[in-house]
Amino acid sequence: MTRQPDATTIATRIAQGRGASPADLVITDVRLFDLVTGTLAQTDIAICGDTIVGTYGRYRGRRTVDGRGRIAVPGFIDTHLHVESSLVTPLEFDRCVLPHGVTTAICDPHEMANVIGTAAFDYFLACAERTALDLRVQLSSCVPATHLETAGARIDASDLLPYRDHPKVIGLAEFMNFPGLLASDPGCLAKIEAFNARHVDGHAPLVRGLDLNGYLAAGIRTDHETTTADEALEKIRKGMTVLMREGSVSKDLHALAPLLSVQTSPFLTLCTDDRNPLDIAEEGHLDYMIRTLIALGCEPLAAYRAASLTAARAFGLNDRGMIAPGKRADIVLLDNLETCAVSDVITGGRLVDEALFASRGAVAPVGLNSVKSAPVTADQFRITGASGGADVIGVIPGKIITEHLRLSLPLRDGARQIDLDQDVVKVAVVARHGVNHNIGLGFVKGFGMKRGAIASSVGHDSHNICVVGADDADMAAAVNRLREIQGGFVVVAGGVVRAELALPIAGLMSDRSYEDVRDALYPLRDAAKGLGVTLAEPFLQVAFLPLPVIPHLKITDFGLVDVDRMELV
Repeated sequence: MTRQPDATTIATRIAQGRGASPADLVITDVRLFDLVTGTLAQTDIAICGDTIVGTYGRYRGRRTVDGRGRIAVPGFIDTHLHVESSLVTPLEFDRCVLPHGVTTAICDPHEMANVIGTAAFDYFLACAERTALDLRVQLSSCVPATHLETAGARIDASDLLPYRDHPKVIGLAEFMNFPGLLASDPGCLAKIEAFNARHVDGHAPLVRGLDLNGYLAAGIRTDHETTTADEALEKIRKGMTVLMREGSVSKDLHALAPLLSVQTSPFLTLCTDDRNPLDIAEEGHLDYMIRTLIALGCEPLAAYRAASLTAARAFGLNDRGMIAPGKRADIVLLDNLETCAVSDVITGGRLVDEALFASRGAVAPVGLNSVKSAPVTADQFRITGASGGADVIGVIPGKIITEHLRLSLPLRDGARQIDLDQDVVKVAVVARHGVNHNIGLGFVKGFGMKRGAIASSVGHDSHNICVVGADDADMAAAVNRLREIQGGFVVVAGGVVRAELALPIAGLMSDRSYEDVRDALYPLRDAAKGLGVTLAEPFLQVAFLPLPVIPHLKITDFGLVDVDRMELV
């Protein structure tokens, strides 16, 4: 954690920056990518402790790293993510993304908070004290996200206040209940009032016009739910910083890339939101976003500014974002600027290697034994109905926004049936927090599933069990298996578990290494494809079906939710 320097430290920095004494560390012979002009300059970089003290010069150092003519850029800042969605603990997430150049990550632990309450803050802050990257925490603003689902906890403004001034806390996390805020709900206003001097993250999908003005007037300054360039332009013109997102499910980068230029780069930055270790292994993290933007025609200056300087300024992290004297020594060495080929990473003045990770210590897991649902049977997934159209969730690949469809489905013995010809199967949400025994039932189109079932205890944001299936008995078997392994992902066909990944920490995270989790996702993906599933990331797609703050039709343990009206269907 960056601490305020005393007079002795300041004097030491001055001496090393002036070259009067050897720097603690010198990265020699780099080409510094200037975020002001976009040019490359040959230089050394001098570091005192965790702070850069010299650039545009030559330095002596007690230790040196040979830059070998590589390109030096500031460490990347992921402006919004949920560590839980990486399926690993914060310490394993650290190991996973820091080698990709992510030296600062701003996380919202509301996935875990919806399961175990403020104990999630305690856990994440304890981890943030140990991670090699600088993990910053936004306090979860909407637990539960809405009144139309059963969460494992409730967090009010009074619960947030004890954490507000923690040095690892930036402010209030994504304010998802925008209908409540626009209606001046007292609970919403109390949270905004408590953080009116701090940063408040937004969450405003499709909020435009005068409603957007009202939302911003509350003091909200960022949004990561923008999916079109036109929507993003309106938001940045009204003073928002738009966080361009490219996660495992929500893929908005291609749509927003045309807006990113040197002129707009002070108002656009990058985030992943939800990205799993398999995608990180196959594609990368923020480094993937940068190389993609450049490949799409964005100027490197705009892309690297968005990944560092703009991010730092948007979140008040004024000690970083540039390679310059007085800034935190977060530096990425690249073999190639256009492809963002990360070679070495320095975080807080320390070279990233296995020895650095080994020195961090451990944090005990929390949220064990969180799946408290009762066993279910096949007949509990029977959906009664009558003639006429049925409400069906329409999945849009690469989006968490869904369609609200009305389709004619077959009836048999008073029950609605799946229709594989229309690519319609069942979806259910089973309450798992021990509060009640709710099961919400519905239909979903777009998975391509022909048989079996897939189930997940990752179900944004209340994280009940969500199951999608073409067979009621397999749906029951999948839900019951999740109960046995205390959460995770399961694929079932013909009554047999075909693949699974246990996530025993709050039913959201593994207690194993990110490499183990990555390797376990391959057979899960293959097993889902064996059911006919055509979605590239079926498990996170399942996880977003119960998210009743994203238009248009979702499902919770209460049943189908018309998000546009915030009412049960």
